Amino acid sequence: MGQYRPLAAVVLAAGEGTRMRSSTPKVLHPLCGRPMLLHVVDALLALPLDRIVVVVGHGAERVTKTLQEQTATETPIEFVEQRVQAGTGDAASVALTAFPEELDGEDDILVVPGDTPLLRPETLALVAREHRAADAAATVLTARRADPGDYGRIVRDGRGLVDRIVERSDASEEELAIDEVNTSIYCFRRGLLAPALRRLSPENAQGEYYLTDAVGVLRQTGHTVVAVEAPDPVEPTGVNDRAQLAAAESCLRARINDLWMREGVTMVDPDRTYVDATVELEPEVRLLPGTILEGRTVVASGAVVGPDSHLVDTIVGEGAVVERSVAREAEIGDGAVVGPFAHLRPGTRLGPSAKAGSFVETKNAEVGEGAKVPHLAYVGDAEVGEGSNLGAGTITANYDGRSKHRTRIGRRVHTGSNTVLVAPVEVGDDATTGAGAVVVGDVPPGALAKGVPARNEEGWAAARRIVVKVAGAAGRSRPWRSSPRRS
Repeated sequence: MGQYRPLAAVVLAAGEGTRMRSSTPKVLHPLCGRPMLLHVVDALLALPLDRIVVVVGHGAERVTKTLQEQTATETPIEFVEQRVQAGTGDAASVALTAFPEELDGEDDILVVPGDTPLLRPETLALVAREHRAADAAATVLTARRADPGDYGRIVRDGRGLVDRIVERSDASEEELAIDEVNTSIYCFRRGLLAPALRRLSPENAQGEYYLTDAVGVLRQTGHTVVAVEAPDPVEPTGVNDRAQLAAAESCLRARINDLWMREGVTMVDPDRTYVDATVELEPEVRLLPGTILEGRTVVASGAVVGPDSHLVDTIVGEGAVVERSVAREAEIGDGAVVGPFAHLRPGTRLGPSAKAGSFVETKNAEVGEGAKVPHLAYVGDAEVGEGSNLGAGTITANYDGRSKHRTRIGRRVHTGSNTVLVAPVEVGDDATTGAGAVVVGDVPPGALAKGVPARNEEGWAAARRIVVKVAGAAGRSRPWRSSPRRS
């Protein structure tokens, strides 16, 4: 059994990724809401590592900033720059400059490409475990492929041990027929890797220093090199173009959906449900087909989202329903109803049991508990009080051509169809507007605003309550009579 040694990791993320045909560094292309590189780092952070060293090159500043901003961990993450793209062997040499000399090389290093987002922590742990068990100088993660493609081939000796790795461009016809390929994922003993790297030569088809050649150097000097076959050959697949990016995202999405379903989330059609890695779901959530949840979206227990709803950075409360709608940077309260065909723009806050119904758009708006905006309305830069009801076609005209202004609607307010509230304006509690009213001034509590421009009839709500009360009393005092019999 091999001895215990400290474990660190090196992530090779310096490549340009020309086949992506993009100004974005390859390792920053997103998969399920997180840059590709962060999926690799997330897998590494699940292991007991002393440090992670990331080799950056193309887009070095963007890559470094992204990792620093989106990774919260106690494990130190350090960055070194490969200024000249001279191959993976040169990148590994650059990475070793970040390691302290006091360890004297008596530690193990996992070397992982930054474009392998499907790697699982369990697989990386397996590589490290087998490496130590064999007390090896190097351990290679391999995979069997019916079509080896551009992957380097694993060449074994007469005893079946790893002898060397040959790149496709340098392989013979016999070597090209080998179906066991190199995944570019290794575990090295650092004290032996450094001298092996110094013996590399760029005399090959690419004119680069290959890290794969270090395996042959270690074997030639009498050291043990072992191979570990990946449990899932898809897992260590690298991403080099947009088609491979889409395939990786599909695989990662299936994993995410499977995880949430095992946690008590219902997905009626997982193949048509898209959930980012950053989303949080509670048990008893129900996701209908066509649902897309992105960013820091949180959905509470009992909520139903979909079909065909798209939420970004949105909080959905318990028992809420969001049907065929779009929301971004919004809060939807417990028991609230959204849609169908509603659009909640940033800054929208729907209170408990509130409603934003068919063809309703909101922006920077607070809709109070039990308030309803049922259909065909725009509520922007506004506050709607508890229990209010905005009639069809109600609009808060918040922009005067220069500046945005706020509308304040009190509690239990009722607006007639096609009311226009020209901000800045305030409508008091229990007030009402007539159909088609254009409100350009404040409406006192309990008043009726009607006309164009609207005029206020104060005390209208109180007078109406009296009339209703009297009419009700008269109806109760009338003796009951059956309907007249028709002859």
